[in-house]
Amino acid sequence: MKKLKGADILFRVFAWLWAVVTLYPLLVTVLCSFKDNNGIYGNMFAIPKKWEIANYKDALLSANMLRAIGNSLLLAISTTILVVIVGMLASYIFARMKYKFLTPCFMLFMLGVMIPIHTTVIPISRIAANLGGYDKYWMLVLVYTTFQLPQAIFLMTGYIRGVSRELDEAAVIDGCSMTQILFKIILPVSKPIIATVSIISFVYAYSELIFSVILLSTPDKYPVSRSLMYFKGDFSVRMGPIFASIVLAVLPLTIIYLMFHEKVQAGMLSGSVKG
Repeated sequence: MKKLKGADILFRVFAWLWAVVTLYPLLVTVLCSFKDNNGIYGNMFAIPKKWEIANYKDALLSANMLRAIGNSLLLAISTTILVVIVGMLASYIFARMKYKFLTPCFMLFMLGVMIPIHTTVIPISRIAANLGGYDKYWMLVLVYTTFQLPQAIFLMTGYIRGVSRELDEAAVIDGCSMTQILFKIILPVSKPIIATVSIISFVYAYSELIFSVILLSTPDKYPVSRSLMYFKGDFSVRMGPIFASIVLAVLPLTIIYLMFHEKVQAGMLSGSVKG
């Protein structure tokens, strides 16, 4: 049996502590989803004395969480597709071309990472009013895509710069055009970073609240984040159905992450092993 060194033991202890810190809130959320307000406010960490299955019924019927989850999935998938397509095309140009104007353009995109979202609420509201974008999904998708593109371009550009240019040169010798190099050489080896950008964009668009509150007014179009506000009244809040709604809303994100987490981790670590 291999002896563990002090550093290994410390790392494992930290890993277990981190797992507990990460999973404990999820466990508490699941337990609270089966309680009423008295059980939650009395001791939210205890196992329910009476399992309130009706909380999930309220979440599904009263707040119409299934429709809300479908709306959020539509917004998230549309945003993710746009971010990946536009981000990949732009990143390929930034990483492989040598035009002088590309550096200022790249810096302009990077400035977008530093702009606080709250400062754009009034300008975006005016743009939506002028374009007829209120209560329209396409407006939300454009807004979400705009805010996710700077980060996507930053990650994708760094990844593509780490891909050997010798692959491009060999492809050119074989008669490939720029477009063919992108789709036949760069795209296949960029799957880890594409998965990373996709997950980040998907989670943002799926759970965003501020702009959905501002730009949407039809209850049937509400995403998950907006539907969670259904159980909040003027004088009381029904916490049980809210926790049940959170559990239902998190399920799609958990499933998608479990499907792609290996590629996401590879994309996150790629910058340290390429170059």
